[in-house]
Amino acid sequence: MTRPPLGSTMRLVRPAPNVLGFYDGRVDGARIWSDEPNWLDDGAYTLGICTYAIVDGSQALVYDTHISLPHARFIRRTLEEAGVTSIRVVLSHWHDDHIAGNEVFEDCEIIANGLTAAGLERGRAGIESGNPPIKPLVLPNRMFENSLSLTVGAIPIELRQVEIHSHDGTVLLMPNTGLLLAGDTLEDSVTYVSEPERLAEHLVDLERMAGWHFDRILPNHGSFEAIEAGGYDRSLIAAAQAYIRKLLACRHDPDLAMQDLKTFGADMFAATAAEYFAPYEAVHRQNVEAVVAAGSR
Repeated sequence: MTRPPLGSTMRLVRPAPNVLGFYDGRVDGARIWSDEPNWLDDGAYTLGICTYAIVDGSQALVYDTHISLPHARFIRRTLEEAGVTSIRVVLSHWHDDHIAGNEVFEDCEIIANGLTAAGLERGRAGIESGNPPIKPLVLPNRMFENSLSLTVGAIPIELRQVEIHSHDGTVLLMPNTGLLLAGDTLEDSVTYVSEPERLAEHLVDLERMAGWHFDRILPNHGSFEAIEAGGYDRSLIAAAQAYIRKLLACRHDPDLAMQDLKTFGADMFAATAAEYFAPYEAVHRQNVEAVVAAGSR
């Protein structure tokens, strides 16, 4: 197992006009922090992670600050070399792999919904002492509730608060281009269940999302090829819905709960934009165990 330096395998992509993607991970035979279990390798790098920047002229909006300070420095350097002089940051939610680079942007406006700000404040001790640690944890300095409209240069942006994957999700809609930056609300291969007792609420907001107008989806976790090619179609929403409903059924169907992901998700992979990726087998096993345990409480 090789251990490349943090940020050294980052790939810059341009999935849509005025959008830069900063992709890392899904590198065969590589981990970048430790052979031991840790959030950076197991929750992000092995699965593949991409954060984004919307750029127009001298202005940029960074959507999540990536998984380490070197990654965040790469993002900032890329933007500044392109002539950007004004940067704002939006946090999709409070999890480590989306906020680890905040310190690099501590002189910028860092925007989050109120639940994300509260989650970071509440979890600060654990985040700063984690494996790897994120210390100091730089907190957001501008909060909103429900929705917020912004512009980046001449580009209109809508931030919308949702409860999918985590209780504090913020997705970013570019209404003029039909693009949704989805954070972890949508994921390929399957959602990473972090709040198993709230899956019914996640389904409610997935249905609400399905009623919005957009054509393409850029998730934070997905395949390099799909993101580079412009993202996923709207069937990624149906994939998330189908997977969560089937997870909930595992509480009453022990045989279903025993299936590996390839079998469990075969219909979903055949009919939607979601694709089977073997490292998600471990995620699926954790998901099933968490959902079944939550149902027995």
